[in-house]
Amino acid sequence: MNSFSEMWNEFIKQFITLRGYVNVLNGLWATLQIAVLGLLIGIVIGTLIAVVRVMPKYKLMPRILDKICVCYIELFRGKPMVVQLLIGYWVLLPTMGITVNAGVPVAIIVFGLNSGAYVSEIMRGGINSVDSGQMEAGRAVGLTYSTAMLKIIVPQAVKNILPTLGNEFIVLIKETSIVSFIAVTDLYKSFKHLGDPTYNYTVPYLMLALTYLVMVLLISWGVRILEAKLKKSER
Repeated sequence: MNSFSEMWNEFIKQFITLRGYVNVLNGLWATLQIAVLGLLIGIVIGTLIAVVRVMPKYKLMPRILDKICVCYIELFRGKPMVVQLLIGYWVLLPTMGITVNAGVPVAIIVFGLNSGAYVSEIMRGGINSVDSGQMEAGRAVGLTYSTAMLKIIVPQAVKNILPTLGNEFIVLIKETSIVSFIAVTDLYKSFKHLGDPTYNYTVPYLMLALTYLVMVLLISWGVRILEAKLKKSER
């Protein structure tokens, strides 16, 4: 069995001498693209769904939209992410006659749609946590329901759910490790390539774990800074 120093030297050879770091940086970029853009799509979709779900249900249309939103949430929360990726890439796109050479756009869309289902429930809880008097005050000064919701309630809800959104971003970062199922060279696959020549993945996988840990710590640190700034702005 190779000693750890030998495995480390082989990793350095693959990573630096043979320019494996280029592949790792490309994998890191793909991972960040999927997670960041997926979260942004999820926030937009989740906010719209949450607004629909907290609307008064006096009329028929809000009730119909609410049922549609509930079906959407259950549809995406009821299947593993990898199954959604496989269905999207290998089933839905070929069925629609769409040929996609790169899996990154598909992964971004699937991650965004999936994140929207979870963010909608997070956002709904945040909206419900805002004092009802805020909406009444907005309506009293002549704002429509939708305007008061988007300009008064939603911004306050985002402040309340910022830590939870940070957790959702961390989850997306970690879940990107499954996009290799649709031929995307992400962070996981780029580190795997470093061990392929010798079939020894000890050091590459340890460095992969360290890279994910560093990213999660940076995200947590960034969320804490945003929380602190928002608390100062409220004083």
